[in-house]
Amino acid sequence: MDNYYDLIIIGGGPAGLSAAIYGGRAKLKTLVMYKGTIGGLVDTTREIVNYPGYIQVSGPDLMKDFKKHAEHFNVEFLKEEVTSVDFSGEEKIIKTKKGKELSAKAVIVGCGSEPRMLNIPGEKSLRGSGVAYCATCDAEFFEGEDVVVIGSGDQAIEEGMFITKYARKVTVIVLHDEGILDCNKVSAERAFNNEKIEFIWNSTIEEVLGEDNVEGVKIKNLKTGSSSELTCQGVFFFVGMIPSTRFLKDSGLEMDNRGYIPVNESMETNLEGIYAIGDNRVKYLRQVASAVGDGATAAVAAERYIEELHHFNANILQSDKKTLLLFFNALVNESLEFSTLLEGLIGENGDEYKLVKVDLATKKSLAGKYGIEKAPTVVVLDKGVEIKRLDCCMDKEKLQSQLF
Repeated sequence: MDNYYDLIIIGGGPAGLSAAIYGGRAKLKTLVMYKGTIGGLVDTTREIVNYPGYIQVSGPDLMKDFKKHAEHFNVEFLKEEVTSVDFSGEEKIIKTKKGKELSAKAVIVGCGSEPRMLNIPGEKSLRGSGVAYCATCDAEFFEGEDVVVIGSGDQAIEEGMFITKYARKVTVIVLHDEGILDCNKVSAERAFNNEKIEFIWNSTIEEVLGEDNVEGVKIKNLKTGSSSELTCQGVFFFVGMIPSTRFLKDSGLEMDNRGYIPVNESMETNLEGIYAIGDNRVKYLRQVASAVGDGATAAVAAERYIEELHHFNANILQSDKKTLLLFFNALVNESLEFSTLLEGLIGENGDEYKLVKVDLATKKSLAGKYGIEKAPTVVVLDKGVEIKRLDCCMDKEKLQSQLF
């Protein structure tokens, strides 16, 4: 395996694997880097019943199918932790914990997020066997059973109400005094009026009980210091999610105050050639189905970016002629008229220049490279180096004097 790729995907979850399938099918030299297990959080999900085409499938089995599909298109895989990146140049540099350095024309960040864990006894060992972090994913597997919810924020209370559609009873463990929740008032009122929800106040969870499956929890009252046990078959932790983006801190990549990455509809970040997908991006729904859409979108966008980059390097940077880079809008008459004028001047004055037309609607990354905000605009290049810009309001005579 050499260290240069067209496309590197950081993360082996459903979003990253979907991007890999699209990248490999486009015949891009594609690498998926992952530090844990293929599938990410999905690998800990014992059953999935809401992914199209699979009435019921385990998380690990679904992810094996994703990986096998990617391998069919010659995608490579590397199990190493990324520790730092350099996205400042045309070639994107990625460094790993083991000292490996790789580069790519485009990078898709799909490293996901992880539930904030309390790290209490039994939480880790019973994860996937009654310990859960996603009501949408796992609530229906507790049909008719007793479930405990940890947390009192919006996510905990809203997810707890969703769990009541299936569970016999939901008990919410709350740190605060009776009647005080951290969620919005509307959700709090609905939860208080839900007959299937009970609250244990001024308390925290000390241990998840059970050997092969959850059998109960050990609860500590914060005011009295006394401990008690509560029988249940499921424990949902809703104490927050943490995006796995800490290694991107000094990359120049825009992130919100929680560490999530904002993107546009093409999954583009604020950095050219860098895309973000799945649970580490700002989004409404974090599910396998939505992750797949993210991956497909980003890979197609990355493919077009790489194609544009290749065309630019081959036809402009390496051209023996000076280049007139005309940024135009095909729907604006002024752009079309100026394009015709340029073509006529070049035809009348020999072959000193090559005219390259760039549609602002489809070549946004190239427009951004030169800071183009309106059309028509002409950038004059000599072996890729800008030497001047033309005033598109000039008449034919003034334009000719500027060029020849």
